[in-house]
Amino acid sequence: MTDSAVYADRLHRAQAALKAAGADVLLVGPSSDLLYLTGIDAHISERLNLLVLPAAGEASFVVPRLESVNFSDKADLVRIEAWEETENPAGNVAALVGSGEVRAVGDQLHAMFLLRLQEAIAGGNWVQGGPILRELRVHKDSAELAAQREVARRTDDAWAAFLEGGPIAGLSENEAMARLSALMSERGIKPMFGICASGPNSAMPHHHTGERVIEHGDAVIFDWGGELNGYLSDMTRTVVIGEPSDEYRKVYDIVLRANQAAFEAVRPGVACEEVDRAARDLITADGYGAAFIHRVGHGLGMDVHEDPYLVKGNSAPLEPGMVFSDEPGIYLAGKFGVRIEDTVVCTETGAERLNSAPKQLTVMD
Repeated sequence: MTDSAVYADRLHRAQAALKAAGADVLLVGPSSDLLYLTGIDAHISERLNLLVLPAAGEASFVVPRLESVNFSDKADLVRIEAWEETENPAGNVAALVGSGEVRAVGDQLHAMFLLRLQEAIAGGNWVQGGPILRELRVHKDSAELAAQREVARRTDDAWAAFLEGGPIAGLSENEAMARLSALMSERGIKPMFGICASGPNSAMPHHHTGERVIEHGDAVIFDWGGELNGYLSDMTRTVVIGEPSDEYRKVYDIVLRANQAAFEAVRPGVACEEVDRAARDLITADGYGAAFIHRVGHGLGMDVHEDPYLVKGNSAPLEPGMVFSDEPGIYLAGKFGVRIEDTVVCTETGAERLNSAPKQLTVMD
């Protein structure tokens, strides 16, 4: 199937989802949703770019005249509605929406634009578009899975090169993260995010990487990922600088076993929260339940955090084609933390890890 045919099919399926939800039109600004539906990577600025997708009929892309030439190759997919600098594009959208009463709005449309649209389009109901698009995006097709396998493979390769690249003691967190990011770039991956948390900083799951110098005896968490062909990797590995303490060895073993327990819990029909419970119960039984302070996983695809979310209270069942992280952790304030993360896909028979980088206790000296 050609790219154009893929996007046409996605638009048609989105229209079917709109009808099923009782919505008349979907409005999507520059975002991963727009990229998923059309392949349009629109510029985010103070100028309105907006996909207007009715439940029936032709889709339109409202775009500033100065940018419309960038999307001339999309004219067979969507009608290009260029607006002039002196126009109010919200009025153009109002004309396209017409009498539609229920308007679904993409989750990533800026509030500034939504408020202007609500002022220009009186009456009716405004609803979230995210739940409508969820069923399309949460099930990755074979091409999407191939893209995620490849970006995960290259991320594994970057990590192997990082471990072979010499000691990191004496480097700042920023310098160590820069080294890993450069290895990602060398493999054609665009670095998108990265955490290097050393020593007591490793006990903060979302530590802001800084100038702390990595020292002998530190646990160091690396949590990073990048983009390749529109899809993201996300992996975490924890290393220790020099001989690990007995407590570190114990905690690392618990987290490693929790990572495996969550993986083994994955199969079609299992509730998302049950995967979280599999890891959490193991950590709790070993006495560290209070130190596991986040969900066990989140969906991954064109966004680093998307459906499904593996967390207590989410009873939605796993289904084949869903891709998500498996990342239990234990965080001991003022001392150290350990987190191990793989990307996993739910298959027809169970689970498949997209990462194959070794997870045994690793000493960097």
